Amino acid sequence: MQTNNQYDFTEGSIIKKMIFFSSPIFLTNLLQTSYQIIDSLWVGNLLGANALGAIAVSGTVVFTILSFIIGLNTAALTVLSQRKGASDAEGLKDSLNAFVVVLGSLTIVLGILGFTLSGSILTWMGTPDDILPLATTYLQINFIGILFLFGYNFIATVLRALGDSKTPVRFVLMAVVLNAALDPVFIYVFDLGIAGAAYATIVSQGTAFIYGLIYSLTKAGVPFSKPHLPEMRFLKVIFKLGLPSGMSMMVISGGVLAIMTVVTTFGEGVVAGFGAAQRLDSLIMLPALTLGSAVNSMAGQNIGARLWERVSDITRSGMYLILSVSFSIGAIVFFSAEFLISLFVADPETIAFGAAYVKTVAFFYPFLGINFVLNGIVRASGAMFQVFVLNTISFWILRYPLTYYFSSVFGEHGIPIGMAVSFVISSVIAIGYYRFGRWRKIKVIEDEEV
Repeated sequence: MQTNNQYDFTEGSIIKKMIFFSSPIFLTNLLQTSYQIIDSLWVGNLLGANALGAIAVSGTVVFTILSFIIGLNTAALTVLSQRKGASDAEGLKDSLNAFVVVLGSLTIVLGILGFTLSGSILTWMGTPDDILPLATTYLQINFIGILFLFGYNFIATVLRALGDSKTPVRFVLMAVVLNAALDPVFIYVFDLGIAGAAYATIVSQGTAFIYGLIYSLTKAGVPFSKPHLPEMRFLKVIFKLGLPSGMSMMVISGGVLAIMTVVTTFGEGVVAGFGAAQRLDSLIMLPALTLGSAVNSMAGQNIGARLWERVSDITRSGMYLILSVSFSIGAIVFFSAEFLISLFVADPETIAFGAAYVKTVAFFYPFLGINFVLNGIVRASGAMFQVFVLNTISFWILRYPLTYYFSSVFGEHGIPIGMAVSFVISSVIAIGYYRFGRWRKIKVIEDEEV
C-alpha cells in the first residue's frame, strides 16, 4: 500500500522532489530543535544558569548513550529505502520486523544502564559540583522514558524510507506543543524544578509515540507486524550495517562528550554559555541534518533500483542547496548572536561566551554541511564502516584534539576556533572519499538474500 504522501525517487525531477521531500524534514528538525530551545528557555529563565548548564551536560550524555541505537536507525533508513526502490514488499516487511526487535531490545537495555550509571557518568565528565545534582536528576528521569524518544524517531525514519516526510511533522509538532505547555506547569506550578522539565519531556514524547504508532498502523500502510524472532539472514544484515553505523554514532557522540569535558574546565558560566550556543548551533545545522537524511532516502531508492546517474544528480543538487542555505542562516545567526543568547539566560559572562562562540563558527557550518550530504549519499549504498572511519577522523583526529589545543592556547575562546578548523579539514576528506572511494561497489540487498 502506498499513500499520497509517499514519493518514488526513481523517476521525475530530482531537485523538485528534493525540495518538497526535504522541506517537511526541515520543519520536523526545526520542531525538534525548538523542543530543546523551549526546554532551555523555561529552565534558564525559571531556574537559572546552573539548571541550564545541567540540561546541556545531561543532553550530551543522553545522546551518547542512545547513539548506538541512532546508528542502527540510520542503517534501517538505508535497508528499507533500498527495499522500497527494489519494490520488494515481503523483504521490506521482514526487514522492518528485524529492526523493531533489535532496536527495541537495545533501547530497553541502554535505558536501564543509563539510569543506573547517570551519576557516575556525570562525575567522570567533570561536571561542576553546583550542577551535578541537577544534571543527575534530569538525566535519570529522561532515561525512564527513553523508549518513547526512540519510538517516535524510529517511526519517522520508517516513513521517510518509504518516501513520506510529511507525516512525521504531525507527531513532532504534537510533542513540541505539549512540552511547551507542560514545562511551566511542572517546573513552576507543581514546583518540581528541573525534574518537572524532565517529566514534561517524557509525557510529550510518549504521546507523540503513541500517535505515530496508531497512524502508521491504520493509515500509512507501514507493514508493521507482531514482533517475532527474525531470520538469521536479516539479523546478519542489521549487524553488518548497524554495528559500524552504531559505532559511527558512538564516535560522534563520544567526541561531543570529550569536547564537553574541555568546556567544563572553564566553570559554570562557560558551561551555561556553551549550552545556549549549542541550541543556536542546532539551528545552523538544520539544513545539513535535513539534507543528510533526505539524500539518504533518495539515493537509497535509486541504488536499490540501480539508477547510478540519478544518484550523482542527487549529490549535485544536495551540495548546491546546502551551501546556499547554510551561508544564509549563518549570516542571520551571526548578526543576532547576543540577542539570541540573551533569550536563554541573563548572566553577562554566559551571554559573552555564547555570542563569541556562535559568531566564530557561524560561517563554517557549510563545510559541515558538505560532510552531512556526502556521508548521506555514501551511507545509502551501505558503506557504514567507511562512514565510521570518516567520523572517527573528523571527531577524534581533528575536532577534539584541535578544540583541546586551541583552548589551551586561547582559553575558552579557543573552543569555537578548534571546531571551525576541524569542519574545513573534515569536509576535504569527505569529498576525497566520495570521489575516489569504492562505496558504489557495495551490495546490500544481495547480501541479505544470500
